[in-house]
Amino acid sequence: MFPARLGKRDPFRELIAGAEEALDLRAHQAGTLSRHAAYLHQWTAGRIWSLTRLTRLTHQAAITAILDGTERITKASLDQVRLDHLAETHHHTTRALSPNPH
Repeated sequence: MFPARLGKRDPFRELIAGAEEALDLRAHQAGTLSRHAAYLHQWTAGRIWSLTRLTRLTHQAAITAILDGTERITKASLDQVRLDHLAETHHHTTRALSPNPH
């Protein structure tokens, strides 16, 4: 499990910010994805495999954003991404228990 916090650091947010810097989208605002780091950590349950898949799918989402002309990735577009079974099961279970999942 990849920690959301480690002392004063936010390693998961740092990972998301690094992946976000690699995106080459004209309309994407820097910090959009890292602003949702807590949501994304909850979604993946901090699992390394899910994080790896999420990073790859984020790049695929960037390609889609280029092709459809939106040139940005949003939380709504990430919600369309499907990860592995364990992450999806955790995500749906947690969302059902949360009074405000977003």
